[in-house]
Amino acid sequence: MTSRTVLISGAGVAGSTLAYWLARDGFRTTVVERSRGLRSSGNPVDVRGPALPVAEAMGIVDRLREAATSATAVRIVDRAGRQIARLPLPAGRSAAGNAEVELPRSDLATILAGAAAGAAEYLFDDEIVALQQDRGGVDVTFERAPARRFDLVVGADGLHSGVRRLVFGPEREFVRHLGMYVATMPLGEPVDHLGDVLLYNTPGRLLSVHPSRERAMVAFIFRGGTIDGLDHRDAEQHKRIVTRAYADAGWRAPELLRRLQDTSDPYFDSVSRVRLDSWSRGRIALVGDAASCVSLFGDGSSRAMAGARTLASALADADDYATALRRYEREHRLLTEPKRRGVGAVSRLLVPRTHIGLVVRNTGARVGGALARLQRDRRRVAAGR
Repeated sequence: MTSRTVLISGAGVAGSTLAYWLARDGFRTTVVERSRGLRSSGNPVDVRGPALPVAEAMGIVDRLREAATSATAVRIVDRAGRQIARLPLPAGRSAAGNAEVELPRSDLATILAGAAAGAAEYLFDDEIVALQQDRGGVDVTFERAPARRFDLVVGADGLHSGVRRLVFGPEREFVRHLGMYVATMPLGEPVDHLGDVLLYNTPGRLLSVHPSRERAMVAFIFRGGTIDGLDHRDAEQHKRIVTRAYADAGWRAPELLRRLQDTSDPYFDSVSRVRLDSWSRGRIALVGDAASCVSLFGDGSSRAMAGARTLASALADADDYATALRRYEREHRLLTEPKRRGVGAVSRLLVPRTHIGLVVRNTGARVGGALARLQRDRRRVAAGR
Protein backbone atom coordinates (compact mmCIF):
# COMPACT_ATOMS: atom_id res chain seq x y z
CA MET A 1 0.00 0.00 0.00
CA THR A 2 1.19 3.51 -0.71
CA SER A 3 -1.02 5.12 1.97
CA ARG A 4 0.04 4.11 5.45
CA THR A 5 -1.45 6.34 8.16
CA VAL A 6 -3.63 4.64 10.78
CA LEU A 7 -5.55 6.00 13.76
CA ILE A 8 -6.38 3.54 16.55
CA SER A 9 -9.03 4.47 19.12
CA GLY A 10 -8.18 2.87 22.47
CA ALA A 11 -4.85 2.26 24.23
CA GLY A 12 -5.87 -1.05 25.79
CA VAL A 13 -4.76 -4.56 24.96
CA ALA A 14 -5.95 -4.69 21.35
CA GLY A 15 -5.06 -1.09 20.55
CA SER A 16 -1.48 -1.17 21.77
CA THR A 17 -0.79 -4.59 20.27
CA LEU A 18 -2.03 -3.33 16.91
CA ALA A 19 -0.02 -0.12 17.26
CA TYR A 20 3.18 -2.07 17.91
CA TRP A 21 2.83 -4.27 14.83
CA LEU A 22 1.64 -1.56 12.47
CA ALA A 23 4.50 0.74 13.47
CA ARG A 24 6.92 -2.16 13.05
CA ASP A 25 5.61 -2.69 9.50
CA GLY A 26 6.10 0.95 8.55
CA PHE A 27 2.64 2.42 9.15
CA ARG A 28 2.51 5.90 10.69
CA THR A 29 0.39 5.02 13.69
CA THR A 30 -1.49 7.22 16.16
CA VAL A 31 -3.38 5.97 19.23
CA VAL A 32 -6.05 8.15 20.85
CA GLU A 33 -7.21 7.28 24.38
CA ARG A 34 -10.10 8.91 26.22
CA SER A 35 -8.55 8.41 29.67
CA ARG A 36 -5.75 10.62 30.94
CA GLY A 37 -3.59 7.54 31.38
CA LEU A 38 -3.83 3.78 31.41
CA ARG A 39 -6.30 2.25 33.88
CA SER A 40 -4.97 1.01 37.23
CA SER A 41 -7.82 -1.47 37.76
CA GLY A 42 -9.10 -4.58 36.02
CA ASN A 43 -9.49 -8.27 36.60
CA PRO A 44 -6.72 -10.84 36.10
CA VAL A 45 -6.40 -12.00 32.50
CA ASP A 46 -4.47 -14.74 30.73
CA VAL A 47 -1.91 -14.50 27.97
CA ARG A 48 -2.18 -17.94 26.43
CA GLY A 49 -2.89 -19.87 23.27
CA PRO A 50 -2.60 -17.69 20.15
CA ALA A 51 -1.47 -14.67 22.20
CA LEU A 52 1.72 -16.37 23.39
CA PRO A 53 3.52 -16.30 20.03
CA VAL A 54 2.50 -12.64 19.71
CA ALA A 55 4.00 -11.79 23.11
CA GLU A 56 7.15 -13.79 22.34
CA ALA A 57 7.65 -12.02 19.02
CA MET A 58 7.21 -8.66 20.77
CA GLY A 59 9.90 -9.57 23.29
CA ILE A 60 7.69 -8.87 26.32
CA VAL A 61 7.40 -12.31 27.92
CA ASP A 62 9.91 -11.54 30.66
CA ARG A 63 8.00 -8.38 31.59
CA LEU A 64 4.74 -10.32 31.63
CA ARG A 65 6.28 -12.86 34.00
CA GLU A 66 7.51 -10.09 36.30
CA ALA A 67 3.94 -8.76 36.56
CA ALA A 68 2.30 -12.18 36.82
CA THR A 69 0.01 -13.08 39.69
CA SER A 70 1.20 -15.66 42.19
CA ALA A 71 -1.91 -17.86 41.98
CA THR A 72 -1.42 -21.61 41.63
CA ALA A 73 -4.78 -22.85 42.90
CA VAL A 74 -8.40 -21.88 43.51
CA ARG A 75 -9.73 -22.34 47.04
CA ILE A 76 -13.52 -22.30 47.46
CA VAL A 77 -14.53 -21.16 50.94
CA ASP A 78 -17.75 -21.01 52.96
CA ARG A 79 -19.29 -18.11 54.89
CA ALA A 80 -16.82 -18.59 57.75
CA GLY A 81 -13.84 -18.76 55.40
CA ARG A 82 -13.39 -22.52 55.80
CA GLN A 83 -12.14 -24.46 52.79
CA ILE A 84 -14.76 -26.34 50.78
CA ALA A 85 -12.47 -27.45 47.95
CA ARG A 86 -9.11 -26.60 46.42
CA LEU A 87 -8.31 -26.97 42.74
CA PRO A 88 -4.88 -26.47 41.17
CA LEU A 89 -4.74 -24.04 38.27
CA PRO A 90 -3.50 -25.59 35.01
CA ALA A 91 -0.07 -24.52 33.83
CA GLY A 92 0.26 -24.76 30.04
CA ARG A 93 3.22 -23.92 27.86
CA SER A 94 3.70 -22.36 24.48
CA ALA A 95 5.48 -24.02 21.59
CA ALA A 96 8.63 -22.16 22.62
CA GLY A 97 8.41 -23.59 26.14
CA ASN A 98 7.22 -20.43 27.85
CA ALA A 99 4.60 -20.88 30.56
CA GLU A 100 1.26 -19.22 30.09
CA VAL A 101 0.96 -16.05 32.12
CA GLU A 102 -1.86 -14.65 34.27
CA LEU A 103 -1.52 -11.00 35.22
CA PRO A 104 -3.71 -7.96 36.00
CA ARG A 105 -5.28 -6.53 32.87
CA SER A 106 -3.94 -3.07 33.73
CA ASP A 107 -0.38 -4.42 33.84
CA LEU A 108 -0.81 -6.18 30.50
CA ALA A 109 -2.09 -2.98 28.89
CA THR A 110 0.80 -0.98 30.37
CA ILE A 111 3.41 -3.44 29.08
CA LEU A 112 1.90 -3.48 25.60
CA ALA A 113 1.69 0.32 25.50
CA GLY A 114 5.29 0.53 26.58
CA ALA A 115 6.32 -1.73 23.73
CA ALA A 116 4.47 0.42 21.20
CA ALA A 117 5.17 3.88 22.61
CA GLY A 118 8.57 4.36 21.00
CA ALA A 119 7.20 3.94 17.49
CA ALA A 120 3.56 5.07 17.73
CA GLU A 121 2.10 8.44 18.69
CA TYR A 122 -0.19 8.41 21.76
CA LEU A 123 -2.85 11.09 22.42
CA PHE A 124 -4.27 10.75 25.93
CA ASP A 125 -7.27 12.61 27.38
CA ASP A 126 -8.94 12.88 23.99
CA GLU A 127 -11.45 11.00 21.85
CA ILE A 128 -13.01 10.85 18.41
CA VAL A 129 -16.26 12.79 18.08
CA ALA A 130 -16.88 12.54 14.33
CA LEU A 131 -15.73 10.44 11.39
CA GLN A 132 -16.27 11.19 7.72
CA GLN A 133 -14.80 8.81 5.15
CA ASP A 134 -14.48 8.86 1.38
CA ARG A 135 -12.68 6.65 -1.12
CA GLY A 136 -9.32 8.16 -0.24
CA GLY A 137 -9.34 8.28 3.55
CA VAL A 138 -11.09 9.27 6.79
CA ASP A 139 -11.46 12.77 8.19
CA VAL A 140 -11.37 12.63 12.00
CA THR A 141 -12.65 15.24 14.41
CA PHE A 142 -11.27 15.00 17.95
CA GLU A 143 -12.72 16.50 21.11
CA ARG A 144 -9.50 18.44 21.81
CA ALA A 145 -6.82 17.90 19.17
CA PRO A 146 -7.05 19.53 15.72
CA ALA A 147 -8.88 17.54 13.05
CA ARG A 148 -6.72 15.19 10.97
CA ARG A 149 -7.02 12.84 8.04
CA PHE A 150 -5.99 9.17 8.13
CA ASP A 151 -5.97 6.37 5.61
CA LEU A 152 -7.53 3.92 8.06
CA VAL A 153 -9.28 4.15 11.45
CA VAL A 154 -9.54 1.20 13.82
CA GLY A 155 -11.84 1.09 16.84
CA ALA A 156 -10.09 -0.81 19.63
CA ASP A 157 -12.12 0.99 22.26
CA GLY A 158 -13.84 -1.90 24.00
CA LEU A 159 -17.36 -3.02 24.75
CA HIS A 160 -18.73 0.55 24.66
CA SER A 161 -16.85 1.48 21.50
CA GLY A 162 -17.30 5.06 20.36
CA VAL A 163 -16.06 4.21 16.86
CA ARG A 164 -18.66 1.46 16.55
CA ARG A 165 -21.40 3.84 17.67
CA LEU A 166 -20.35 6.56 15.19
CA VAL A 167 -20.00 4.25 12.21
CA PHE A 168 -22.17 1.16 12.77
CA GLY A 169 -25.00 2.47 14.94
CA PRO A 170 -26.28 2.55 18.54
CA GLU A 171 -24.83 0.13 21.07
CA ARG A 172 -28.21 -1.51 21.71
CA GLU A 173 -28.15 -2.96 18.17
CA PHE A 174 -24.97 -4.97 18.76
CA VAL A 175 -24.48 -5.53 22.51
CA ARG A 176 -26.49 -8.16 24.38
CA HIS A 177 -26.45 -8.26 28.17
CA LEU A 178 -25.84 -11.83 29.40
CA GLY A 179 -27.41 -11.44 32.83
CA MET A 180 -24.26 -10.83 34.89
CA TYR A 181 -22.14 -7.94 36.13
CA VAL A 182 -18.53 -7.74 37.24
CA ALA A 183 -16.71 -5.20 39.42
CA THR A 184 -13.05 -5.26 40.38
CA MET A 185 -10.75 -3.20 42.56
CA PRO A 186 -7.31 -3.50 44.18
CA LEU A 187 -7.46 -4.83 47.75
CA GLY A 188 -4.89 -2.32 48.94
CA GLU A 189 -2.89 -4.66 51.16
CA PRO A 190 -0.94 -7.93 50.99
CA VAL A 191 -2.64 -11.28 51.57
CA ASP A 192 -1.47 -14.38 53.41
CA HIS A 193 -2.71 -16.80 50.72
CA LEU A 194 -0.19 -15.95 48.01
CA GLY A 195 -0.82 -19.15 46.07
CA ASP A 196 -4.61 -19.32 46.30
CA VAL A 197 -7.44 -17.43 44.68
CA LEU A 198 -10.24 -17.36 47.28
CA LEU A 199 -13.77 -17.84 45.92
CA TYR A 200 -16.92 -17.37 47.96
CA ASN A 201 -20.40 -17.90 46.54
CA THR A 202 -24.00 -17.44 47.48
CA PRO A 203 -26.69 -18.17 44.86
CA GLY A 204 -26.16 -15.75 41.98
CA ARG A 205 -23.13 -14.03 43.54
CA LEU A 206 -19.39 -14.57 43.64
CA LEU A 207 -16.79 -12.71 45.69
CA SER A 208 -13.11 -13.41 45.13
CA VAL A 209 -9.74 -12.25 46.45
CA HIS A 210 -6.98 -12.86 43.94
CA PRO A 211 -3.30 -12.71 44.98
CA SER A 212 -0.76 -10.79 42.93
CA ARG A 213 2.92 -10.00 43.26
CA GLU A 214 2.40 -6.35 44.18
CA ARG A 215 -1.25 -6.13 45.22
CA ALA A 216 -4.21 -8.43 45.62
CA MET A 217 -7.36 -7.88 43.57
CA VAL A 218 -11.01 -8.21 44.53
CA ALA A 219 -13.83 -9.20 42.17
CA PHE A 220 -17.59 -9.02 42.64
CA ILE A 221 -19.46 -11.05 40.01
CA PHE A 222 -23.21 -11.30 40.27
CA ARG A 223 -26.31 -12.11 38.26
CA GLY A 224 -28.86 -9.45 37.42
CA GLY A 225 -31.11 -8.14 34.69
CA THR A 226 -30.65 -5.02 32.62
CA ILE A 227 -30.21 -1.92 34.80
CA ASP A 228 -32.12 1.09 33.53
CA GLY A 229 -30.03 4.23 33.34
CA LEU A 230 -26.70 2.43 33.74
CA ASP A 231 -23.84 4.77 32.87
CA HIS A 232 -20.61 2.86 32.25
CA ARG A 233 -18.60 5.98 33.20
CA ASP A 234 -20.31 6.70 36.54
CA ALA A 235 -18.13 5.14 39.26
CA GLU A 236 -20.34 6.30 42.13
CA GLN A 237 -23.37 4.67 40.53
CA HIS A 238 -21.37 1.46 40.14
CA LYS A 239 -20.44 1.47 43.82
CA ARG A 240 -24.10 1.80 44.79
CA ILE A 241 -25.10 -1.09 42.52
CA VAL A 242 -22.46 -3.43 43.95
CA THR A 243 -23.25 -2.42 47.53
CA ARG A 244 -26.93 -3.27 47.06
CA ALA A 245 -26.10 -6.58 45.41
CA TYR A 246 -23.81 -7.72 48.27
CA ALA A 247 -25.50 -6.13 51.27
CA ASP A 248 -26.25 -9.50 52.95
CA ALA A 249 -23.62 -11.67 51.23
CA GLY A 250 -21.55 -12.67 54.28
CA TRP A 251 -17.89 -13.73 54.49
CA ARG A 252 -15.72 -10.62 53.87
CA ALA A 253 -18.39 -8.71 51.95
CA PRO A 254 -18.94 -5.91 54.54
CA GLU A 255 -15.21 -5.16 54.77
CA LEU A 256 -14.67 -5.29 51.00
CA LEU A 257 -17.69 -3.09 50.33
CA ARG A 258 -16.23 -0.47 52.67
CA ARG A 259 -12.98 -0.61 50.72
CA LEU A 260 -14.92 -0.24 47.48
CA GLN A 261 -16.27 3.14 48.64
CA ASP A 262 -12.72 4.46 48.95
CA THR A 263 -11.48 3.08 45.63
CA SER A 264 -10.75 5.83 43.12
CA ASP A 265 -10.63 3.68 39.98
CA PRO A 266 -12.96 0.68 40.30
CA TYR A 267 -13.91 -1.30 37.21
CA PHE A 268 -17.56 -2.17 36.62
CA ASP A 269 -19.49 -3.41 33.62
CA SER A 270 -22.06 -5.86 32.42
CA VAL A 271 -21.03 -9.23 31.06
CA SER A 272 -22.09 -8.85 27.46
CA ARG A 273 -21.80 -10.31 23.99
CA VAL A 274 -21.02 -8.16 20.95
CA ARG A 275 -22.21 -9.45 17.60
CA LEU A 276 -21.84 -7.71 14.24
CA ASP A 277 -22.29 -9.11 10.75
CA SER A 278 -19.19 -7.25 9.62
CA TRP A 279 -16.25 -5.74 11.48
CA SER A 280 -15.53 -3.04 8.92
CA ARG A 281 -17.22 -0.29 6.93
CA GLY A 282 -15.00 1.05 4.18
CA ARG A 283 -11.79 2.32 5.78
CA ILE A 284 -13.04 1.96 9.35
CA ALA A 285 -12.64 -1.34 11.23
CA LEU A 286 -13.09 -2.81 14.71
CA VAL A 287 -10.83 -5.09 16.74
CA GLY A 288 -10.89 -6.65 20.22
CA ASP A 289 -13.99 -6.26 22.39
CA ALA A 290 -15.37 -3.58 20.09
CA ALA A 291 -15.81 -6.25 17.41
CA SER A 292 -16.41 -9.46 19.29
CA CYS A 293 -16.69 -9.47 23.05
CA VAL A 294 -17.63 -12.00 25.66
CA SER A 295 -16.25 -10.25 28.71
CA LEU A 296 -15.31 -11.81 32.07
CA PHE A 297 -13.64 -15.10 31.27
CA GLY A 298 -9.94 -14.24 31.21
CA ASP A 299 -8.98 -15.12 27.66
CA GLY A 300 -10.61 -12.11 26.00
CA SER A 301 -7.25 -10.35 26.21
CA SER A 302 -5.55 -13.24 24.46
CA ARG A 303 -8.08 -13.09 21.65
CA ALA A 304 -7.63 -9.31 21.46
CA MET A 305 -3.87 -9.69 21.05
CA ALA A 306 -4.29 -12.41 18.45
CA GLY A 307 -6.87 -10.39 16.53
CA ALA A 308 -4.68 -7.29 16.52
CA ARG A 309 -1.76 -9.31 15.19
CA THR A 310 -3.94 -10.85 12.47
CA LEU A 311 -5.21 -7.42 11.42
CA ALA A 312 -1.72 -5.93 11.32
CA SER A 313 -0.40 -8.84 9.29
CA ALA A 314 -3.27 -8.60 6.82
CA LEU A 315 -2.71 -4.86 6.36
CA ALA A 316 1.03 -5.31 5.86
CA ASP A 317 0.59 -8.07 3.26
CA ALA A 318 -2.34 -6.81 1.17
CA ASP A 319 -2.30 -4.38 -1.72
CA ASP A 320 -5.49 -2.65 -0.59
CA TYR A 321 -7.45 -2.13 2.61
CA ALA A 322 -10.58 -3.96 1.50
CA THR A 323 -8.65 -7.17 0.84
CA ALA A 324 -6.80 -6.86 4.15
CA LEU A 325 -9.95 -6.31 6.20
CA ARG A 326 -11.72 -9.27 4.58
CA ARG A 327 -8.76 -11.53 5.35
CA TYR A 328 -8.56 -10.32 8.96
CA GLU A 329 -12.23 -10.95 9.60
CA ARG A 330 -12.25 -14.35 7.89
CA GLU A 331 -9.27 -15.60 9.90
CA HIS A 332 -10.11 -14.11 13.28
CA ARG A 333 -13.75 -15.22 13.33
CA LEU A 334 -12.49 -18.82 13.26
CA LEU A 335 -10.88 -18.12 16.66
CA THR A 336 -13.66 -16.10 18.30
CA GLU A 337 -16.82 -17.98 17.35
CA PRO A 338 -16.11 -21.24 19.29
CA LYS A 339 -15.32 -19.23 22.44
CA ARG A 340 -18.65 -17.44 22.32
CA ARG A 341 -20.59 -20.72 22.40
CA GLY A 342 -19.13 -21.85 25.74
CA VAL A 343 -20.10 -18.83 27.81
CA GLY A 344 -23.23 -20.29 29.41
CA ALA A 345 -21.56 -23.40 30.80
CA VAL A 346 -18.64 -21.45 32.26
CA SER A 347 -20.91 -18.89 33.93
CA ARG A 348 -22.99 -21.67 35.55
CA LEU A 349 -19.85 -23.10 37.13
CA LEU A 350 -18.48 -19.76 38.22
CA VAL A 351 -21.71 -18.23 39.54
CA PRO A 352 -24.37 -20.91 40.12
CA ARG A 353 -27.88 -19.50 40.24
CA THR A 354 -29.27 -21.66 43.07
CA HIS A 355 -28.27 -23.33 46.30
CA ILE A 356 -28.57 -26.73 44.62
CA GLY A 357 -26.34 -25.51 41.82
CA LEU A 358 -23.73 -24.48 44.40
CA VAL A 359 -23.86 -27.89 46.09
CA VAL A 360 -23.38 -29.66 42.76
CA ARG A 361 -20.52 -27.34 41.74
CA ASN A 362 -18.76 -27.70 45.11
CA THR A 363 -19.12 -31.47 45.10
CA GLY A 364 -17.57 -31.59 41.65
CA ALA A 365 -14.77 -29.32 42.82
CA ARG A 366 -14.00 -31.63 45.76
CA VAL A 367 -13.80 -34.63 43.43
CA GLY A 368 -11.71 -32.69 40.95
CA GLY A 369 -9.32 -31.56 43.66
CA ALA A 370 -8.90 -35.14 44.91
CA LEU A 371 -8.20 -36.40 41.39
CA ALA A 372 -5.66 -33.64 40.81
CA ARG A 373 -3.84 -34.55 44.03
CA LEU A 374 -3.83 -38.23 43.02
CA GLN A 375 -2.36 -37.41 39.62
CA ARG A 376 0.28 -35.21 41.23
CA ASP A 377 1.28 -38.00 43.67
CA ARG A 378 1.50 -40.51 40.84
CA ARG A 379 3.82 -38.23 38.88
CA ARG A 380 6.04 -37.84 41.94
CA VAL A 381 6.22 -41.62 42.44
CA ALA A 382 7.01 -42.14 38.76
CA ALA A 383 9.80 -39.54 39.04
CA GLY A 384 11.22 -41.27 42.12
CA ARG A 385 10.56 -38.34 44.47
